[in-house]
Amino acid sequence: MAGAIGGLLATVPMTLAMGALYRRLPREERYPLPPREITQNLLQKVEADALLDEEQHVELSLVSHFGYGAFAGALYPATCQRVAHPLVYGSGYGVAIWAASYFGWIPALHILSPPHRHPANRRQLMIAVHLVWGAGTVWIGECLANQRYAPSARLN
Repeated sequence: MAGAIGGLLATVPMTLAMGALYRRLPREERYPLPPREITQNLLQKVEADALLDEEQHVELSLVSHFGYGAFAGALYPATCQRVAHPLVYGSGYGVAIWAASYFGWIPALHILSPPHRHPANRRQLMIAVHLVWGAGTVWIGECLANQRYAPSARLN
């Protein structure tokens, strides 16, 4: 549960970093970011794209983005028990999730083309925000897990 909460909460700074880095992209590379592209492409596949207005598209993109963050965060405890350096481990975990998703199941299901077919600036953006997400996920998850086992502090 700590990993899921960590993944959910770490999606906040990830999303803020996405927005900041997106604004720095060259104008021709400012097409929708992957959370929106994935949601839009999935809706088109099930022929539900026209059923939603713009606000609903944005809301569904955010819900699915945060939901996937929580899901991927929930998986991290299966990869290790305790880590000495959660920010370092988490950064690597974030990039591994990016690679498994964007080189793996996403292109395999024909939702998006793999990262090497997108501009380098967008790949760099996505790697950077997954470093942020991964570090935050593992750090928050470790903090929550360690609180469970830490003795309660007494103020004397």
